[in-house]
Amino acid sequence: MNDRPDRPLRPGGRVVIAGGSGFLGRALARALEACGHEVVVLTRDPVNYRGSGRPVQWDGRTLDGTWAPLLDGAEALVNLAGKPVACRRTRGNRDEILRSRVDSCEALGAALRLAYRPPSVWVQATSLAIYGDAGDRICEESAFVPDEFPTDVCVAWEEALGRAIRPEMRWAALRIGFVLGRDGGALPTLARIARFGLGGPIGSGRQWISWIHQEDMTRLFLEAIRNPAVHGIFNATGLQPVTNAEFMETLRRILKVPVGLPTPAWLVRAVSPLIDTDPDLALNGRRGLPCHIHGLGFRFRFHELEDALADLLVPQAAEQKEREWAGTFAR
Repeated sequence: MNDRPDRPLRPGGRVVIAGGSGFLGRALARALEACGHEVVVLTRDPVNYRGSGRPVQWDGRTLDGTWAPLLDGAEALVNLAGKPVACRRTRGNRDEILRSRVDSCEALGAALRLAYRPPSVWVQATSLAIYGDAGDRICEESAFVPDEFPTDVCVAWEEALGRAIRPEMRWAALRIGFVLGRDGGALPTLARIARFGLGGPIGSGRQWISWIHQEDMTRLFLEAIRNPAVHGIFNATGLQPVTNAEFMETLRRILKVPVGLPTPAWLVRAVSPLIDTDPDLALNGRRGLPCHIHGLGFRFRFHELEDALADLLVPQAAEQKEREWAGTFAR
């Protein structure tokens, strides 16, 4: 597999990104436009969308004539739709997390059945959380999947993709880990916590974090779109997962914060209802490895956590990265 992110796709070909208003979708839309693609972003709030591509209204579950015809003749479909999991684990939220993922696949599948020329590939975002709270167990793509929440959501998600895909289409399900981004995801929050002196281990500190730099995540999306060898299930995470304690120590070092008070598990669970989030997001972990994509020859640009965090958080590196971004994918 050629690891160059600038290998051209079909010039001007349309790529439809469903649920593309989040930070992963915006980064991908930006990269695709730099490659010369027509980008359509299906979003619930097109009026307030700020990013590359043309925003188009959809509700994530209803087939209608506004967005469905845009799949006909498109080169690729990328589905990122789904309610964010950073919320309290109430029955209503659990149901919405599940339905938002399954319903979006079903709606897209219904639209594809009407298309005369469907996209050649469907790239589906799923989650590394399918492996559960795996302890020290290494999770490659064939690893054990327990029967519990949120793994049952991930299984239903991937099964919905299997029902919706047309037989002649290639598909790739990317089980995404902890994406490190400058303007989205959990990293900005963790950096603020560390600057306030609370950047010590969270809970036991032994839970694994399977991280990937946002730029590598975008490149992996591009590979899934353009390379016919990317077919099936792939862990979308970096090569060197770290424990929570190691992650927080590295974060403090990059931010030049000498002290980080630990946050015990009981405090995480006590505070979580007050900030409307799920404590397991911080206390559980998994040691995922991208065996399939690495086996195809994909080369990650960021191998070391320290390099990735410096690129995202050190001002000089961030400014240089912003200047280079567009050229990286357009050359």
